[in-house]
Amino acid sequence: MAGQGVGQHGQGRHRPGQRGPGQRGIGRSFGWLWAAFAVSTTGTSLGFGAFPLIAIRVLHAGPVAVSALPAAGLAAGALLALPLGPWIDARRRKPVMIGADLVRFAALVSIPAAYVTGLLTYPQLLAVSVTGAASNIAFTAAAGAYLKQLVRPDDLLVANGRFESTTWTATAVGPPLGGAAIGLFGPVVTVFVNALGFLLSALGIGAIRHREPGQERTGKAGVRAADLVAGWRFIHADRRLRALFWNSVSVNALIMATEPLLAVLLLDDLGWTAWRYGLAFGVPCVGGLFGARLAPRLRARYGHRRVLRASGALRALWPVGLFFVGPGSGGTVLVITVELVLISCIGVFNPMLATERLQRVPSERVGRVLVAWRVTGTGAIAALTALAGLLAAAVGARPALGLTGLLLLATPLLLPPGDGRRGPTRSGAGGPAEPATATPATPAT
Repeated sequence: MAGQGVGQHGQGRHRPGQRGPGQRGIGRSFGWLWAAFAVSTTGTSLGFGAFPLIAIRVLHAGPVAVSALPAAGLAAGALLALPLGPWIDARRRKPVMIGADLVRFAALVSIPAAYVTGLLTYPQLLAVSVTGAASNIAFTAAAGAYLKQLVRPDDLLVANGRFESTTWTATAVGPPLGGAAIGLFGPVVTVFVNALGFLLSALGIGAIRHREPGQERTGKAGVRAADLVAGWRFIHADRRLRALFWNSVSVNALIMATEPLLAVLLLDDLGWTAWRYGLAFGVPCVGGLFGARLAPRLRARYGHRRVLRASGALRALWPVGLFFVGPGSGGTVLVITVELVLISCIGVFNPMLATERLQRVPSERVGRVLVAWRVTGTGAIAALTALAGLLAAAVGARPALGLTGLLLLATPLLLPPGDGRRGPTRSGAGGPAEPATATPATPAT
């Protein structure tokens, strides 16, 4: 899939006989990492909506509690992950990734165990949410640094596109199958499958035979206070990176804050079945696959910055349409249409952002920058999710959805200008440019 045609400057031309964008293999080590990411992402997609369903139908939680579940988990997880940036930069990344997968497996598998024994409680769901949030941040930061060692500079956008394609493919297939499984066996079954995906991911990463170059720092001196803010300092020293940072944080938080609101509106207020709910959010994910495969070609034709800005602006326009969802087949078609267009734009934007972000970060700072990015994003999602839950409790889920959609319409103002340059460049602040790759992540929005 990877191409020599899309290099660091986004030139789409290639000599006769060469393979074009998306066609060259990246290597066996990357293949193992890609496979590990695929199996964990598939497990997560099969478990889509399981936590809200457990909270609503097993523990009989209301809108505030349903929104507080991801909000409190993400906020506490972000606080726990705060010192992980310098800690990860001081260690080899592969063991960190394996450890994060095993922690996520152990946390998730405790839910079906407690359910079977009749001991499942809302505080346990919160504890698992916290553990998962912190582990996700650790895995993402370590994986970003690890990928820089595995992938050639010319392959970075294609590698990003492969992760993005895998994410949306799994998300397209997982929610409908997961919804059907929930309808047949209950939500805890898909939670167990989600946990199993992380175990298989740890095994896949363990099969990678790539040796991490150089001797990492031991980190015995401990984490200094300055290290905790080094990631944010680097981001804000780079004007373009700073703009991308605040745009992505704002858009992600506003979109993710709608997830529990939609669960309440569709599953509770409108009485959707779990299967229909999964189908409505699974089918549109083919747009993410399409967008991720299209990104290298758009970049080669129009330039990196222009495509990044256009896709970033377009992804903010559609969620406001969810305000108008109603019962019956018309509501299902509306949700699928809005999500399809939204996810198509996201499928283009995400690999472009991930490529530029790590293009601008030196290897020795990747852990701190990615942790700072994820901690801020996670904290923003937690805060806005909690506020959206309170708003929904006061005025209803539908008006709260409408307000978040209106706020999203203003986020393109935060994007850096698209001047049509072909490829990411490094500003003078914060250190030299280095080629990099994106980190595999959960479905980004």
